[in-house]
Amino acid sequence: MKPIFVQLQCAPGKTYQVADAIYKTELVSELYSTSGEYDLLMKVYVNEDKDIGKFINEHIANIPGIMRSLTTLTFTAF
Repeated sequence: MKPIFVQLQCAPGKTYQVADAIYKTELVSELYSTSGEYDLLMKVYVNEDKDIGKFINEHIANIPGIMRSLTTLTFTAF
């Protein structure tokens, strides 16, 4: 399993609804509210053979209230 981090920018007033919808998918390992340009930060584990872009588009980015996402891939743990 490969960890990826996804930051989400939500429509004004929709952050809690988006967070609830994300938890209902049962795909997220960790989910945090954040300050700054993005509202939520999530950690997801994806199988090595999965297309990450397709995974995000099919399971996360289509959740109502998400305006923008930023995906960060991880490499070596130190």
